[in-house]
Amino acid sequence: MSLLSGSVSFTRFSVEGETPDNFWDFVAERVAAHSFKDIDDTMDEYSIGWVSVANMFDSEFAYGSYAAGDYVVLSMRADERKVSPAVLKKYTMKEEERIKREKELPKLSRNVRLEIKERVRSELVRKSAPVPVVYDLCWSLSDNTLYFFSTSRKALTLLEDLFRDTFDLSLIMQIPWNAALHLANEDAVAALDDLRPAILI
Repeated sequence: MSLLSGSVSFTRFSVEGETPDNFWDFVAERVAAHSFKDIDDTMDEYSIGWVSVANMFDSEFAYGSYAAGDYVVLSMRADERKVSPAVLKKYTMKEEERIKREKELPKLSRNVRLEIKERVRSELVRKSAPVPVVYDLCWSLSDNTLYFFSTSRKALTLLEDLFRDTFDLSLIMQIPWNAALHLANEDAVAALDDLRPAILI
């Protein structure tokens, strides 16, 4: 689900680290350096980077800025060429049978079968189109809170790595306890410290 859709699921993070005084110049430089690079016309298997929330093909932010008042809004796009295990197995077995007939061999050694499998996988990957996934985020600068519009564990890991590489800042997931500490006043925080587990029977 995206930031611009009617209903969303999201994961909330705290952004940890120091940002420079010339913040927007810093963001412009880092986002440009880590913007998404298209691999449609290459043999690359994977690409990840930032694009505009308004358009997944806009990695130069010509159609939609990432600056929205006191917020940074971005989409993380990752394209990957994939081959399903069933397809790989089918074409690997087909190639093994072809070689056995051609060389009149009853069976192939393990090393030869591994070489065939890797060669077939490379050929299938080159022929496959990259599959894109796009995830939106909204970074509130006033309270250093980031909302990432996915709960996928794989997507969360990708975000943490890309965000750290881009901005040299860390993301700390706000579990309910951390969220309460973040939002509560001093009296409420003191009360939280006195909480103890209870057995409800």
